[in-house]
Amino acid sequence: MVDTANGETSFENSAALHEAMVALGVSARNAARALSTVPTESKNNALMEAAKAIRDARETLKAANAKDMAAAEEKGISGAMLDRLLLDDSRIENMARGLEDIAELEDPVGAVMAEWDRPNGLEIQRVRVPLGVIGIIYESRPNVTADAGGLCLKSGNAAILRGGSESFYSSSAILDGLRQGLHMANLPVGAIQQVPTRDRAGVGEMLSMAEHIDIIVPRGGKSLIERVQKESRVPVIAHLDGNCHIYVDKAANAEMARDVILNAKMRRPGICGATESLVVDRDAASQLLPPIIEALADAGCEIRGDEATRDLDSRVRPAREEDWDTEYLDAIISVKLVDGLDEAINHVNQHGSHHTDSIVTDDAAAASAFLDRIDSAIVLHNASTQFADGGEFGMGAEIGISTGRLHARGPVGVEQLTTFKYVVRGDGQVRP
Repeated sequence: MVDTANGETSFENSAALHEAMVALGVSARNAARALSTVPTESKNNALMEAAKAIRDARETLKAANAKDMAAAEEKGISGAMLDRLLLDDSRIENMARGLEDIAELEDPVGAVMAEWDRPNGLEIQRVRVPLGVIGIIYESRPNVTADAGGLCLKSGNAAILRGGSESFYSSSAILDGLRQGLHMANLPVGAIQQVPTRDRAGVGEMLSMAEHIDIIVPRGGKSLIERVQKESRVPVIAHLDGNCHIYVDKAANAEMARDVILNAKMRRPGICGATESLVVDRDAASQLLPPIIEALADAGCEIRGDEATRDLDSRVRPAREEDWDTEYLDAIISVKLVDGLDEAINHVNQHGSHHTDSIVTDDAAAASAFLDRIDSAIVLHNASTQFADGGEFGMGAEIGISTGRLHARGPVGVEQLTTFKYVVRGDGQVRP
């Protein structure tokens, strides 16, 4: 086992990696027990100190990120994926502010969710408590290191982080700031740790650590999620791919539809809340769709459409059947015309990933039907799908968008990183 720069370790064999991961898990478990009863003020102090440390290390962070960016460019990673990886002054400042926003959130730990008395005099409360040790597996975006670490800390959980190999040096530098915050607040630095290798075997180790990890949160592409769900012996809160849709109803305002779709696709094409598929009412397509296509094409977006869409603009390329199911994470969008609201809803429910979907319309009844019948974690009316973000929801930040149904759905913030226990108080009652 050889330590290298920026926190990476080279392991001689799988046994050495396993030993290191067990040590990581033991440290995290000890930290989680300590954090479960830490006062809110101490957690907030750690978050504020971490924000300061990240600001102070701006140049160090950019240097680490430059190393990641150079390696990614050499590998030929797409422009949208490079955008996900990039750290600049603005994004570093946003990370610091995100930690400060998390500090300002109400502490969920210890909150009484419900309470009642029984006829025998027992007093019962349902109280929020941390989940314990949370393993987060994510790709590309190094800011997730700050978001995940901060959210876990505020909710009283220890975190074991495994970012994408392409963001290893950036994430390591961010982790240094988080751990400096823990140190300054006299909290265990084992509360936030990183898997010390870019080797994928580290993921396999995490998925088998049921004794040391209570929840796994995967955040990444379909292949990562499928692997985690197939192999994990630890319960999973899944963040599936974001094949997000916008339906343009026949009663849509044309200018609004154009502006919302341009933002939803092109603001940041490489994030999970970017719109990948556009569905348009056939009866209004000739009026509503041309300005949308014009705006997208002018912004450099490739448009793939069905035959009816291609008849409206020669710049539209033929769509294949698999395009309706594809998360591009790039400046590409698919477009399909449908015969009204019912077909639109059926198409979105069939081809979407149940992440985030939106309708643009001035018809309140159509909007209500869409919001009620679309089976997705987030549904919107007259708004960009890029609002699918815990920070935009006032949650400070998020670990991911859960598309499952158990425990958490939608943005996973501090409240979703808790469970509960029952606290029962008596004065000598015995059960007859």
